[in-house]
Amino acid sequence: MNPSCPEYCSCSSQTELPTNGFEVASASTWPAGFAALSASTASSGGLGTPLPRRRHTEACNDAAMSERLEVQRAIAADSAAIFEVLTSPQGHVAIDSSGMLMDATGEPVTSVGDNFVVHMDREALNDLPLGLYDVTVKIVTFEPSREIAWTIEGQLNLGHVYGYKLEPIGEGTLVTSYYDWSAVDQSWKDAAIFPVIPESALRATLGILARTVAPGRARPSF
Repeated sequence: MNPSCPEYCSCSSQTELPTNGFEVASASTWPAGFAALSASTASSGGLGTPLPRRRHTEACNDAAMSERLEVQRAIAADSAAIFEVLTSPQGHVAIDSSGMLMDATGEPVTSVGDNFVVHMDREALNDLPLGLYDVTVKIVTFEPSREIAWTIEGQLNLGHVYGYKLEPIGEGTLVTSYYDWSAVDQSWKDAAIFPVIPESALRATLGILARTVAPGRARPSF
């Protein structure tokens, strides 16, 4: 399923986002108080700020833009095996496509409200010299073998959500990866930093997930 966002579909003068989707925003676009926080974060190794700003195209109408990205991939593994990876802190590290997730601490999650800590290093993006820092993954949706979603907590709690839906198909599972920023405060939406990752990053992670749970197996049809 392709997103309906004009940035990815219909802007003829669009410049393609890099794989990591990150570009430092001008301080003039940040909500009040963020400049001071970003400075302290950069010096102390916090959330990984300043936050990125996505590239714009003159033809895009931000007001009409979708606030959710979704991509799908059929994987030749059952939903329980896939869900096991997605509930494991080390599973998140294993399928990361950015190269920033170095390690994780915590137990596999089993319900809404559970959390674990991910140890990050932004060096792979080669943009901000933040060194090592930690973020907390907090589960906001948990339906065994069907859906899992989480938000990221740290010095800034923006409220954007990452998740997966799993649908059994004949020879495996149809996996939908999504990124949703509809619940983010309007001041952050107005800063034009979302989406902070491109569709290609979601697709890359699905590819690594498939390689992890179904190495060498052909994609099932659906």
